[in-house]
Order: sequence, then structure tokens, then C-alpha cells
Amino acid sequence: MPEPNNNLSLHEDVINGTSDLSEVRKPDEKESVVKRTMTLIEKNGCHDTIYMNAAKIFQGIHTEKAKDRMLVRYVGDSAPPVLAFKDVCSQRLSYELAFNALKYQDLLEEMLLDSCVYPCHSIPDELTSLLVVMLYDLQDRKFQAREISDEDEPVADVRKIEHYLYSFKTKLAAALARYRIKHDAPSIEYVLPETIRKQHQRASALPLCVWINTFKISLEDVFRDLKEKGFTKVESVSDLDHYTYGVDQHCGDVLVFPSSFKEELLNLDLFADRKLLLQDKSRSLAVHAAQAQLNSGDNIIVAHVGSHLTIAHLSVLTNHSMSTVFVCGVKSSEKEAELRNFFSHMECTNIQLLHEDFTEIGPTDPKLQKAKVILLLPQCSGLGAGDPIDFILNEHGDAELLKDLFRGTVAKDKLSVLAERQLNELIHAMKFKEVQAIVYCTCSVYPEENERVVKKALESEVEGDKVQPYRLIPPVFDTCSDSDASTEPFFKTEPSEISSGCFLAVLAREKDSSENLSAEDILGQTAAKGLLDGILVEKTKKGGKKQKVTQLTRNTVAGGVEPKIAELLHRQTVSNIKAEVAVSKAVSNIQQKSASRTKSNVQLKKSIHPISARSLPKVLKHTRPLSPVGKAYGRQTPATRKAHAEHKRIVLKPAKIMFPPVAMPYLSSQGNEAGISAHHCFHCWSGANSFHGRVLLPPLCKTVRPAVLHPRPWMQESSHIALPLYRSQRSWIGSTFTGKDVNDTTPAV
Repeated sequence: MPEPNNNLSLHEDVINGTSDLSEVRKPDEKESVVKRTMTLIEKNGCHDTIYMNAAKIFQGIHTEKAKDRMLVRYVGDSAPPVLAFKDVCSQRLSYELAFNALKYQDLLEEMLLDSCVYPCHSIPDELTSLLVVMLYDLQDRKFQAREISDEDEPVADVRKIEHYLYSFKTKLAAALARYRIKHDAPSIEYVLPETIRKQHQRASALPLCVWINTFKISLEDVFRDLKEKGFTKVESVSDLDHYTYGVDQHCGDVLVFPSSFKEELLNLDLFADRKLLLQDKSRSLAVHAAQAQLNSGDNIIVAHVGSHLTIAHLSVLTNHSMSTVFVCGVKSSEKEAELRNFFSHMECTNIQLLHEDFTEIGPTDPKLQKAKVILLLPQCSGLGAGDPIDFILNEHGDAELLKDLFRGTVAKDKLSVLAERQLNELIHAMKFKEVQAIVYCTCSVYPEENERVVKKALESEVEGDKVQPYRLIPPVFDTCSDSDASTEPFFKTEPSEISSGCFLAVLAREKDSSENLSAEDILGQTAAKGLLDGILVEKTKKGGKKQKVTQLTRNTVAGGVEPKIAELLHRQTVSNIKAEVAVSKAVSNIQQKSASRTKSNVQLKKSIHPISARSLPKVLKHTRPLSPVGKAYGRQTPATRKAHAEHKRIVLKPAKIMFPPVAMPYLSSQGNEAGISAHHCFHCWSGANSFHGRVLLPPLCKTVRPAVLHPRPWMQESSHIALPLYRSQRSWIGSTFTGKDVNDTTPAV
């Protein structure tokens, strides 16, 4: 590839999205002068190689007329021409010159015939395309001589045609004047078809969209820099004027400038340093829609190389989420070197280039298993693009688009080929089972390339039964922008003076139904699979009340299975009952042993009536409420209660009751006056009506060892017994067995 011309502006490389950027540095004063005069190059003429490349492009796209109307003959090779450009600027100028020759082909041919410049025996038909291209450039310079640079390499055919046309400049100018009078055209733009003229007007009035490279500069720094340079921020696109700008309503990192300010805008250092990059808004929309579908750590596949700027923009947006951008279709090593060079200057580090085309990559490729989103920007007719030259240079370089744009329509056979290719690529994208979303975007105005392609792909059902199917969802661009949430399945804009044409669709896999189910629905599905077999069901009535079902269910009910939780509580209660029965038997044995000790005056009297709350200790009055298991037991159905009737009492829960030491009154030796000893403690329970005021004397020893709870109290003669609590008896059993007479004052061992 030829080395870039250092005299050319760097901003041309940036706006055209190419990677022929061998040197990256801030422009010095000489480069700034070159940039300011860049727009005057066309008016002063082009290099010889630009004329030759433009003639080759025009040869392939010119309008072929019927033989009976063919007055100017174009002879050349029908195969696509092999073009060699010095740099991006010469490439753009070549395409623009060829496109202008195509738009004014009728006018230029009429000028050649009217001035008798054509036919010419000294100029063969193989050079007719070069003759027409150079004639347009001559009239665009107002028939002034071209300024030839010393660095320009001369081409013999170009110099020959140039000398020939300049010798007939007066006749050519007169022929142009007569043509304008005939068609009542104030300028040559008015001789164009109305559709082409409107398209040109829209393109010239279209606001300039630039996105911010946050790898190099923050949004706040851009706003401050623009303010220092005299720019004013406005809220609406309609308020844009010379030194104004606004933030796009859909993409928060996209700025909008007036179209008339393009020359001054591209001369800013922000563009030379690649901090601001000029690109059509449709590509920024696609990038933001894809980024919105990514989670942290998810990778993304870009199905086509397309524009370098699109990939770089996606890299900037996804870098913070640790995502990798896989770019398909980088065939040649030269192209790979260009891309790597460009991305390194843009400071993009999360991009991997793949040599295979997207359709050549298998859905189970190991390196793409973490890819969750596919960005599909297929080759399309592009009739909605704002600037056709930018679209050709940035996307796929198909010069045939210029011919379609001039006619304002695309041939049906070509449209069918494009639509079929787009459908195949979209269906292939849907075969990646790990991918969760696909962003499909075109610059076409035809439903055959837009809605119909998406509809056919969804109807194909290529996903299979093992994964969730795709469905359309409203695109989401930027949560930080002021755009309202859209409910439309597609995002679509028609070409206008404020926006280019764009179609965008987001296909996302349907969410698993279990993600939207309530807890009851999830348990119901679990029971339907037999995992909750034999658990009690609670059915809900229409009034919102729950009806308790008394029998156990082992089969699912038609129409769904409701949660069966109550039986879990029942099983827990049954286990508690078994444990309590064992404790009850142990207590009965202890009572029998105590009754056999008739010599002791201490007896355990049973309460016939429940003990009143007044006589209970304060500790029992403030006991905690029943546990959920106990409450569930209280809510058992009659059938369940009947099963437990054999126990003759309902056991709430086993409980060990330990009381703190308390000071007890005792009879003083001087009479019946009661006294309180501050040095003696006795562990007992008093206050029950069954004791009839009987008092147990404390030990006379001043020092009493603290009672230790024995793990098996019924095996010990003197111990503190904690008995279970029975609701039916309504009595608290807890006393101290000393085995000695109450009047015996001998300290207990």
C-alpha cells in the first residue's frame, strides 16, 4: 500500500474511518495551514491520479443509454477496476468526482456535442470517461486553469485531455449557458432530477454527528474545551447555528453540530487528536443498542468489519464492562495491520480480529462461547444514508451504490440478492445458542431489507427446542440520555434534513417463565414433577380465603398444583409429639419414685384446676409467643386432631423451665414473725394454691453451692427437675426433691 502523503490532513482519515494512519501526532502550524486549504483543492484542481481513478469509477457506474440515443460512446473493461489510492483524501475526491460526473452526465454530454468537442479522432473512446470527468472539474473551476503541484506525478492521458478541453473552454462555456437557458436553470443543480436534488439538499443540511472518544477525553472536558473556543450548548437541533452544539437525544456521548460549520469543526484539535470523531448517527445508534444488551464480562461479535469507527466506538463503550469485541471477516494481513494500527492510535485494547467470515464461523466455536450479543450490520442498498460517499468509503466500498442513489431506486434482482444474504446472516446469528440478543441495523428504506427479513428469520425457528426462542424488544440506546422509552418493536427513521434513514431491530431471547413466577407457582411446578409428593395442599378460593384440604395428595391436580407447605409443619409436629411422649414417660417414672418415699413430708400435689395467671411467676407471665411450628399445630384440621386424640392432651412443645435463685421468708426463732435472710438462697417454686401457705425452710448453712443441672435428673435423688408443659393439665411441675423432712434443719447434701 502506498505511503500516506504527509501534506494531507489527518482529519480526512478520521472522518472516513480508515486506518492508513502511520503517524499520529498533534498537527503543527504547517499542517493547520494545509487543513484550512484542503477544501480549496477541488476548486484548484486535483492530482492526475485522482482523475484517472475517477474515470475508472465512472466507467463502471455511468448510465448506459439505448443505441438509438447513444451519441457518446464509452468503451472500457466491464470488470471492476483495480484502484490504487495514495491516501484517503484522494480516494474520497475520486469517488466524489465520479459521482458528480454521473449526476450531470446528460449535461456534460450535451456540452461536448453542442461545442463540437466530441467526437474527436485524436481521443479514443477508451478515454471518453476521462474526458467527461475532467470536463465536470473544468466547469466547476469556472473554466480556469488547474494549478499543478510540483509533487504531482504527471499522467500522459490526463495532460492530453486537459490541454484539449482548455483549448475549447470558450465554446464549452457557451454550450453550458445555452443549456441553462433552455432548462431555465439558475445553476446546474436545477437541471438534476427532483429526487436527486432533494437528496442533495438533505445531505447538505444534515447536522454533523460526532462521538466522543472517552479513552482520550471525558465528556466534561469536551464541554469545557468547546466553551473556551466560543461554542454554546443548545437544547434542540432546531436551535443549531454557527457556533453552537447539542447533545443527541438518543446517545449521550454523541454531539450534534450545524452542517455549515463542517470546515471549522474539522480544523479543531479535538478532531486531529481523535478525541471527537465524525460518523453517521445510525451507526452510533446500533452501537448503543448492542451495548445496552451486554452484562459485565459478556463478549460481543461484530459480524462485518464495516467502518473502523463503528468498531472503535463499540470498544469505547464496552471497555469498562471487561467485554471483548470480536470482529469477523478480516481476510488479509494488510487489512489486519491497518486495523491494528488504527485501533492502537484510538487506544482500543479489547478488540480481537477474526479472519473467517461470520457465516463461516460455527455456532459452537470455543472462543465465542462467552459472546452474548451479535451486532449485525449487513451490506444493504444504503438509500437512507445521509452522505453516500461516506457510506461507501466507511462500509463496503461498492461504487454501484452511487448508481442506485442517482436513480433513486434499486433494481429488484439486486434487492432480492441483498435481502437473501441478509436473511442468511441473521438466521446464522440465531444459531449461536449462547447468544442472548442480536442487533440488526441497516441504512435501507426498503421493507424487503428491514421488517421482512426480521419477520422471516423469526418464523424460521432455527433456535430449536432446547433454547428459548427470540422475540422483538424495543431498542434501548442510552440510559443517560433524554430519550423516552419506546414501545415500538422497531426503531426507524426516514431520511430528512435532521436525520438519515435508519432501521434497527433488537432480537432477544424470551425470558425463562420461571423467572416471572411467584413462589407459589414455582412450588407448584416442583410438586408437578413429584418432588413434593405427599405434602398437604392449600387451595385458594375466589374470595381470597384459603381452604384447607385434609387429605394428602400424591398426584397433581389438573390445571396446576398449589404449594403444599402445611404438611411440612405437620411432619415436624409429629416428630415433636414422639419426643414429648418419651419425656412424659420419664416424668411418670419420677413421680412414682417420689410417691414411694412416704417418710418424706414433701409431696407433689397435682392441681385439679388450672393455675391462675396471678399465681404464676413473672418469668412465666412474659414467656415468648408460640413458634411458627406451634402455631401451625394449632391450625391443624379436625382430621389431624382426631389422629392425635389418643394422647388425651395436646402437647405444645417440650420446655425446660429453670428459675433464678430467690430469697424465701422463714420463721424466726422469736416467733411467727417472718424474716428475710440476705445470705441464704433456696431454689424452689412457691406461690401455688396447692401448697396452702406451707413454707419450706432453707438450709442453715451460709454457703450453698450452686445447683448444677444434671443431664439425667431422674437418676439423681436431689435435683431440680424440668418437666414438659401440658396445656390440658394447665399445671407447672417443677419442684425440688430433697428427700428429707421439712422440719429437719440439717443441710441437704
